[in-house]
Amino acid sequence: MANSNAVVVESLSKKYKLYPSPQARLKEFLHPFHKRYHKEFWALNDVSFQVPQGHTFGVIGRNGSGKSTLLQLITGVIQPTNGMIVSHGKISALLELGSGFNPEFSGRENVMVQASVMGLTTEEIKSQMAEIEAFADLGGFIDQPVKTYSSGMYVRLAFSTAIHVNPDILIVDEALAVGDAKFQSKCFRKFEQFRKDGKTIILVTHDPNAIVRYCDTALLLDNGSLVEMGTPKTIVNHYMELLNTGSLSSKKNDKKDEKPEEVAHAGYQLPDATRLNTPLGEFLKEFHTEDRCPLRNSYNPNEHRYGTRQAEIIDYMIVNKEEYDPAGIRSHDEIEIYLKIKFNEDVEFPIYGVTLKTLDGIEVYGNNSWFSESIVHPHSAGSLVLVQMRLNMIVAGGDYFLNLGVACKPPIGDSIALDRRYDLVHLKVLQESRSLGFVDLDATITEYKTLSTVVS
Repeated sequence: MANSNAVVVESLSKKYKLYPSPQARLKEFLHPFHKRYHKEFWALNDVSFQVPQGHTFGVIGRNGSGKSTLLQLITGVIQPTNGMIVSHGKISALLELGSGFNPEFSGRENVMVQASVMGLTTEEIKSQMAEIEAFADLGGFIDQPVKTYSSGMYVRLAFSTAIHVNPDILIVDEALAVGDAKFQSKCFRKFEQFRKDGKTIILVTHDPNAIVRYCDTALLLDNGSLVEMGTPKTIVNHYMELLNTGSLSSKKNDKKDEKPEEVAHAGYQLPDATRLNTPLGEFLKEFHTEDRCPLRNSYNPNEHRYGTRQAEIIDYMIVNKEEYDPAGIRSHDEIEIYLKIKFNEDVEFPIYGVTLKTLDGIEVYGNNSWFSESIVHPHSAGSLVLVQMRLNMIVAGGDYFLNLGVACKPPIGDSIALDRRYDLVHLKVLQESRSLGFVDLDATITEYKTLSTVVS
């Protein structure tokens, strides 16, 4: 493709008419004065973006945000109310489970039909059939009616067909969620091959890890509007904020300009009295209300912060044996994390959490006081509380981020984020031994003496 953009979307909108009943639709159609009985619903409203050729482009958003509508418009399944879509190259789409399959036809017959619709000749389809069968891994079911297939068999055949018609642009909408882990791994390996071949992938998924791991750029939709487009890690952080709070409130909750209020001293008790004259002891003696996290050596100025701020993380210190506030640690070290949390309102059931992520945003580990059934207490407005966490950093060497947060658990419903600080801490982990992957499982490999000799 000569054009640098595979897909260009400009001012795209899609409106639907919602009728309270079929009778209302008929009454509107027959009314002599065109009385309106419907309500307008904009599934997509004034969305513009570009997908560069050869990129894997992620689309994420809450249910009802307009993701599927967007992909249906790009593929031409539905037509826009306003706006324009320009695509360069052959599009192959997997929008719905077995979409376009005739349930009475066999898997092989459906492949022939779908591939011919995509423009392949009979000879081309036959030459690809063996690879399609092998990837779908249906065995003898390839010649059985697809109405006898399980959901997993449907998606394996649909995906295999979609990728083997040699598209320039592959569009996948949530379909991989029904596949098993082995099949999903095979699909993502195919994505990697597509990327190496310079093909474009548009991926819709609710899996934040898939977005940050496989996508070059991501787009966040909400209520039919484009909220933001940018790096996958940033978009996923904002998606998680929307998912947990219903809005992007981090900016309006910024309290840096407020005057510090009086805070009740919590009466910290140092777990180890021998540390009283160490930097940790000094850390615990200081009572303050302002945010001092930026003063720490491991602080990441590009953190993403959100929450109601009914409670706030105002300081932290990492301790690694006799090292205090280090910017780096060694693999297999056990670290302690001390948090100072200021409660601005009464909180009956607080939850304290920590997540370890890789540099590109993939979660390696996460836990909180609710999952671990730790003992917590209610706190009143004005309290300053100390929380200690311990992590055994059995991870491979590299750069990692720590997310730290405080939430609350209401009597009914999901937890509420009070102060979540994503990527607050940037830790460099040094590794003396060699290994691959995110974690160091400390493997041993032993060759024993020959047990017997084969004589020819």
